[in-house]
Amino acid sequence: MASTVQIPLVGGTADGETVTVELDGNGRPPLTHHHLGEEGLAEAQIYELESDDRAGRPWIYTWRGPAV
Repeated sequence: MASTVQIPLVGGTADGETVTVELDGNGRPPLTHHHLGEEGLAEAQIYELESDDRAGRPWIYTWRGPAV
């Protein structure tokens, strides 16, 4: 069974939400998260993984813009 972690989304339309992602074999989450909008991929937003040592969380996903 793969390990998972909850990571907060910062900025964009999903600001304040969290996502649960699987960690890879090295204990790291995916580098990006595509947050789907109401219209699915047509409104997807891209979030990029960053470290967040300031707030005591190992990672956050920061909004980078629309996928399209």
